[in-house]
Amino acid sequence: MSSLVVLGATGSIGLQTLDVADRLGWEVVGLAARRAGDQLAQMADRYPDAQVVAVDPVPEGHDFFRRKFGRRYSRGKPSLLEMARLTGSVVVNGVVGSAGLEASIAALEAGNRLALANKESLVVGGELVMEAARQGELIPVDSEHSALYQCLVGEQLPEVSRLVLTASGGPFRGRSRAELARVGVAEALDHPTWNMGPRITIDSATLVNKGLEVIEAHYLFGLGFEKVSVIVHPQSIVHSMVEFVDGSFKAHLGVTDMRIPIQYALTYPERAPLELPEFDLARTNLTFEEVDREVFPALDLAYEAGRAGGTFPAAFNAADEVAVAAFLEGKIAFLGIPAVISEVLENHPSIKASSVEAVIGADRTARRAAEATIRRL
Repeated sequence: MSSLVVLGATGSIGLQTLDVADRLGWEVVGLAARRAGDQLAQMADRYPDAQVVAVDPVPEGHDFFRRKFGRRYSRGKPSLLEMARLTGSVVVNGVVGSAGLEASIAALEAGNRLALANKESLVVGGELVMEAARQGELIPVDSEHSALYQCLVGEQLPEVSRLVLTASGGPFRGRSRAELARVGVAEALDHPTWNMGPRITIDSATLVNKGLEVIEAHYLFGLGFEKVSVIVHPQSIVHSMVEFVDGSFKAHLGVTDMRIPIQYALTYPERAPLELPEFDLARTNLTFEEVDREVFPALDLAYEAGRAGGTFPAAFNAADEVAVAAFLEGKIAFLGIPAVISEVLENHPSIKASSVEAVIGADRTARRAAEATIRRL
């Protein structure tokens, strides 16, 4: 039996991780969520030996948790980082947004295996995370990066011609810019393939999510941006591919179920049985098409931020987080999201991502710039 810490336990990744852990018979020793709410309380009851953390400093629910769970419970970022450092644990980081960076570094520096579902960790602090990974073990949970990781097992990076990230195209594949100017929040949240949280779903609709994955792949696999490409694959059956210098491809394909990459990250290098719907190759139709970069400019903005390096990826991510929140609140139109990102990047100062403090500072600067841009839209 192995010990498991789940950061972002009440989110989509967290819930599916706990399902996998129960099937594998793993011991859950840590549960962290943003709020001290009913869902976290139910989880704490379900796993009576687990430490419990609510990151939100707001005191709502704190007294109830303290009375009910006693010393098992604590709150705030320091407690989250302490949980990530629990020695000998596999730490699943399913925290949404740049808040997951410090937890990723803490888990790796403690020598733990980090099953990383928080792509922003690598986007905003890629060099810092990969440096910390020398002390621990980093295995990606994102379906695309897990696919690439699995395709590269036993291969040599100099023999890789390119990585091919697949994109479903989101709910607006085939739409024009004029059509996207009129879409609402409900339409943007209606993803055709995956069941994800609001921010990730909107990012998929704008292709920001794919841009973040491009930057993540660059750091995770140590390849230049010219060797990371994106292709639209509406069926989401081929989760990603690797092309080698001899012209051959390796692809990872299967049903669209996040429990597959989650379980792989937990059990690697071994595989465990997983009950899933039958995958019928004979009834499977695979199609691919180029990204319409004029309609979805956020992808090229991500490449620009990645190539600029330093804290530009952090600025890209921060601007997107603020813009997505504004869209969900009805403050800006859908096409306002890439517009906000573009303006923030255009005015962002060139700063090295030399420390967590530098990254956090750039994040704050970009958020303020994004908020100012939104007020002008």
